[in-house]
Amino acid sequence: MADPLYLVEQRLADAFETVAGRRADPVVRPSDRADAQANGALAVAKELGRSPRDVANDVVAAANLVGIADVEIAGPGFLNLTFAAEWLGGLIAETAADARLGVAAASTPERVVIDYSAPNVAKEMHAGHLRTTLIGDAFVRIMDFLGHTVIKENHIGDWGTPFGMLIEHLLDIGGTEGATTMEVRDLNGFYQAARVKFDADSAFADRARNRVVKLQSRDDLETTTLWNALVRQSTLHFNEIYTKLGILLTDDDLAGESMYQPSMPLVLERLAEVGLLEESDGAKVVWVDGYTNRDGDPLPLIVQARTGGFNYATSDLACVIDRTERLGATLMLYCVGTPQAQHLNMVWAVAEMAGFMHGAKAVHVNNGNVLGSDKKMLKSRSGDPVRFIELIDEAVGRGTAMMRERVAEGRSDVTDEEAVALGQLIGIGGLKYAELSSDRIRDYVLDFDRTLSFEGNTAPYLQYAYARIRSIFRRAATDPVTIRTIAPSIDQPQERALALRLLGYSAALGSTVESYSPHKLCTYLFDLAQEFSGFYEACPILKEGVSDELRMSRLALADLTARTLQHGLGLLGIDVPERM
Repeated sequence: MADPLYLVEQRLADAFETVAGRRADPVVRPSDRADAQANGALAVAKELGRSPRDVANDVVAAANLVGIADVEIAGPGFLNLTFAAEWLGGLIAETAADARLGVAAASTPERVVIDYSAPNVAKEMHAGHLRTTLIGDAFVRIMDFLGHTVIKENHIGDWGTPFGMLIEHLLDIGGTEGATTMEVRDLNGFYQAARVKFDADSAFADRARNRVVKLQSRDDLETTTLWNALVRQSTLHFNEIYTKLGILLTDDDLAGESMYQPSMPLVLERLAEVGLLEESDGAKVVWVDGYTNRDGDPLPLIVQARTGGFNYATSDLACVIDRTERLGATLMLYCVGTPQAQHLNMVWAVAEMAGFMHGAKAVHVNNGNVLGSDKKMLKSRSGDPVRFIELIDEAVGRGTAMMRERVAEGRSDVTDEEAVALGQLIGIGGLKYAELSSDRIRDYVLDFDRTLSFEGNTAPYLQYAYARIRSIFRRAATDPVTIRTIAPSIDQPQERALALRLLGYSAALGSTVESYSPHKLCTYLFDLAQEFSGFYEACPILKEGVSDELRMSRLALADLTARTLQHGLGLLGIDVPERM
């Protein structure tokens, strides 16, 4: 790892151990007074009953920082560290030569199941699926890069009582023979028509209820065939979304609710075996300490209704068992909306009590809502949730229009065909980045004018920053690969600022994963692009009079910037253009 803060921290930790007689945290942080500041002397001095400045002096004497950093003791015992320019240049060269850009693989790899997207069969995906889909997919990429074994699971809603009316409606409009081959192009219209018929026609409703019984029995061939036809048509819709967005989910990742239905009775048996299953008002429940209802009464997790039916809690417990026992998960990420927090926490608590977790950790990677310009839930004019496909199409359409406008105004020399391709890149990238750059636990407003702007913290701004750097190399007629062994000179403040930002990539990824917050990676990439802009303005690269040696030095910094932008955006599922 080429992170200067980390490397200095390790050396100071050795020095603190010499002075304190035990391992102590040097408390190294970035500083506006120097490159870094270490504050650990204060806590150690208090423990030893000594002056913090005396402890700080002893630490500096014991630390091996020659050629790495100059140290100044400030205030009551703070260590202000200014990194040696030559050392920073060497770290940049080391990072540039590393295909992982200085990011080490996880020392303890996990087997991670990531649950995300989760649409419902026979319903079109809507704006509410935007956040779980994009957040989950970003963590698939990030966790995979860090060396974890990643298992994607798309927990689709493909079971339950509505399927009785859906299957009967499918029969009504397609006939027994045609129903299995017909295309349900308008999933929302199909579902709504079935619901209207169910509510208005008692005979149809009776048929639908009987069909549910046949579906649940799993031994009626016609019903199973028709159910499969609905799942197949819905999957085609899901895949259209995923293909347009570049989402990594495939049919192999589908893990529908139906998959866990046969395991439901076993869940109850295992809960009973460990003495957790009780009866309350005719329902089978598990009592979980610390949970109460609105009246303050104890709140149980209901695992079987008084009617004998199973519910989401039973299904989710079966899901935990499958993930820990069959898949061997050591970590489970549930990319699900915030309203599910209590339910999930109760499920995991019961799973822990019952011995289903087997040491695995479950994390709710929750998210807020996507809002419209009125700061209310994003809705269509009809009042229904906006269709996911419409968001994608609007983003791509706007992106294409913007690129064609840039060409018409002479701000880009790409062809019309290239402008269309770039429009798609900008539109998809903008939509993804708008989501991922927002704190996932908060609501955010989806404003396409801002999302697709070339100014501010947006994907187009970062994509343009990358393309701009690549254009520098074309004008310099220099192959970036040939300069990746150069240790650049770090003489100017802007060179130092850019170098330190580049060397902070590993820490930024670590912070992103530690808090499961993609916006932290986005913030890092935006700050990096801004640092480069300041560097490029203050430190000419192609200007006449710049020596070849200095030009190569600055090109080395530029190349590593471009590679880091490309890599970081790639972890977010966003592509970058070579020309813009």
